Amino acid sequence: MTLQQRLEELLSQLTLREKVTLLSGQSSMLTMPIERLGIPSLAMTDGPHGVRADREEVGRPTGLTTAFPTGVSMAASWNPELIERVGAALGSETHAMGCDILLAPCVNIVRHPLAGRNFESYSEDPYLAGRIGVAYVKGVQSEGVGTSLKHYACNNQENERMRGSSEVDERTLREIYLSQFETIVKEAKPWTVMCAYNRINGTYASENSYLLQEILRGEWGFEGAVISDWGANHTIVESVKGGLDLEMPGPAKYYGNLLFEAITNWQIDEAFINEAARRMLRLILQSGKLEGKASRPAGAGRVNTPEHQALARELAEEAITLLKNDGNVLPLKAEALHAIAVIGPNAAEDFLISGGGSARVISPYFVSPLEGLKAKLGDRVEVRYAPGCSNYRLPPVIRRDYLTPANGHQGNGLKAEYFNRPVLSEKPDLERLDARPDFWWPNEGPLGQSLYAVRWTGSLIAPGTGRYLLGLANTATARVYLDGKLLVESATDGQDSFKVNVNSGTAELVSGQAYDLRVEFIKNTKDNFSLIRLLFAFDPTPEKDQRLSQATELAAKSDVAIVCVGMPESYESEGIDRPDIELPGAQVELIRAVAKANPKTIVVLNAGAPVSMPWLNEVPVVVNALYPGMEGGAALARILLGEVNPSGKLTTTFPKRLEDTPAFNNYPGQKEVHYGEGIFVGYRHYDLRAVEPLFPFGHGLSYTSFEYSDLKITQPLKRGGAAQVAVTVKNTGTLKGKEVVQLYVSDKQASLPRPPKELKGFAKVALDPGQSTTLKFDLDERAFSFYDPEQKGWVMEPGEFEILVGSSSRDIRVRLVMKVD
Repeated sequence: MTLQQRLEELLSQLTLREKVTLLSGQSSMLTMPIERLGIPSLAMTDGPHGVRADREEVGRPTGLTTAFPTGVSMAASWNPELIERVGAALGSETHAMGCDILLAPCVNIVRHPLAGRNFESYSEDPYLAGRIGVAYVKGVQSEGVGTSLKHYACNNQENERMRGSSEVDERTLREIYLSQFETIVKEAKPWTVMCAYNRINGTYASENSYLLQEILRGEWGFEGAVISDWGANHTIVESVKGGLDLEMPGPAKYYGNLLFEAITNWQIDEAFINEAARRMLRLILQSGKLEGKASRPAGAGRVNTPEHQALARELAEEAITLLKNDGNVLPLKAEALHAIAVIGPNAAEDFLISGGGSARVISPYFVSPLEGLKAKLGDRVEVRYAPGCSNYRLPPVIRRDYLTPANGHQGNGLKAEYFNRPVLSEKPDLERLDARPDFWWPNEGPLGQSLYAVRWTGSLIAPGTGRYLLGLANTATARVYLDGKLLVESATDGQDSFKVNVNSGTAELVSGQAYDLRVEFIKNTKDNFSLIRLLFAFDPTPEKDQRLSQATELAAKSDVAIVCVGMPESYESEGIDRPDIELPGAQVELIRAVAKANPKTIVVLNAGAPVSMPWLNEVPVVVNALYPGMEGGAALARILLGEVNPSGKLTTTFPKRLEDTPAFNNYPGQKEVHYGEGIFVGYRHYDLRAVEPLFPFGHGLSYTSFEYSDLKITQPLKRGGAAQVAVTVKNTGTLKGKEVVQLYVSDKQASLPRPPKELKGFAKVALDPGQSTTLKFDLDERAFSFYDPEQKGWVMEPGEFEILVGSSSRDIRVRLVMKVD
């Protein structure tokens, strides 16, 4: 029996009530089963760059998984073959953690540098995002695990993401914001597509028939299921008619009894329900669970394997990008070094391997730059550390190793007592050890109740003597007591279900002394979700802060100073955009002071999106580490010491200032966000307006050099076929290295305005010194076409096109003119 025959047989056996039941979640991450027919639940999990399994979910195991470099790092590798291998590893770990669908990849365009989820996304360019996305989906699904292509569509900022409307003209929508989705749907066939929260031209994505029915299914031929982002469905009838198949999370809000009543009241024809149920059954059949193939939770040996950890390091090595290297300070020669100063808030325990939100993965360990360098250099070189300053505007979440639980619980953390009602009493309904108060819970909460309370108790031991901030980021009501005294109380009014309060107090603490700590959280309103974070940070008064002087003294007596700066934890995150593109805290002052003390100052950026660099001319070296995953510090050390030649390239343009960015006049908007820059996003804008960027799209240096030559047409373009061009690349330096060869197309005679050039091909090639190779690129009609809203289709006009090939969008090495008849 074919899959389709089996599907139709099952559909015919379902009652109307059971069909409706299939269309909503059972819980936060499980779909509804139909036990009468043996139809199982499907388990889903977050994680574009790792399987998020740290939260307790009924029906699936928990545990620590491999944290790979984030989405922007994946794209910065410009290596689809490597990303397909990473995808396969993620698929394997998804299976091992008892899940059937990985809620990834995130392929939204990086429209504005302040968007909170830029670190999860791939690029400002839809062609690059599409090629990386195809590789990712193919890799994951090769392991029998489904993907969820997200967030469809125009989810390009977190500000008002739940209800704001992205106002986009048809041409911009097609060329920039849908193009990568189209490529991935057609070539990789993801099992599901996830709707965005926002509206598109006034209509919510979850009920947008034009996007879901006409384009996704009608034009692109998508056969999978469309699921809502968590809480993104707002209607009963309109969303089902519009093409939404699965409302998440469960239990059902609109697709349960309300949908059943709408059918029986003839508000919606049962045919729409049949189609949605048919797609859900197809998804369940694809998983293999209906035929007895388990989700293989026993395969835990495939989580955090040495092979996966090595793969995470390999990806970090290919993604880390060398932005500047004046005087060839890098690579460092270990045999010539006596002492290295490793400085900065992101150099040690506060090094970030990921941004925040649903993409945050808890790994069993991570390697910081300080640890990576010490491991590589051993006792041969003295590696000394100084933090220099803080990097936060809001205090970071408290570290687990500062906490000791009450009542004899072993390990670090706090004793947690959970109550299934919003009252703190003597006898909890659940007691356990929590690493720290740092939780996001959906509506049903940790005990399956929408109203509840939690109490954490134990001791706080400060790492040093001085003044500290203790604070809360929370919804609902939360309090912090230190030695029995109320230090912080923070409450929301319950009117805005997505509002998070942040409050803090200060306390003078003595190093090594234990202080009684109690944190309370009471959820007494039916908000959409709950959040509680205990914040903690060293906060000395200016006259007592010696960190900057200690760092500069250390730099002055070292051979080289490596300054690791960037973002604090959860500063780049789902749910919130950055306030600006500056390095937070006193990091700019730190960089300048260290550079003045040591001319061989290397700045390492630990951030997922562009930052301003007013200090750029004062330092010889800048390395963009991005968010490099759990092996990031090891990868960085190998690059700094020349064991690996850097080959990452920027996937977004770094502006000199925020005012230079394409969407500056239209961001953030209010109820509506007007995409007034149109198709001129990213480098397209900088090229058109002749604006000089800080670093251009595609930029990335190497320790060796490459020569481009002999660009030629080897096959002319024919209708329905593809043109082929070839170019020769030679390693003219003294070291082995990898080069990303980028091909752009420029339309010289278009009837509609077009960007000066657009990326239409790339290849990453490894070459030994003196070695050369010839690369061939196929350019189909789409490579020369634009979307004409009047003709409602893609148009390739005859005329002259220039083919430009180079090492970045601003470093074109060879070019030729191609005539298209």
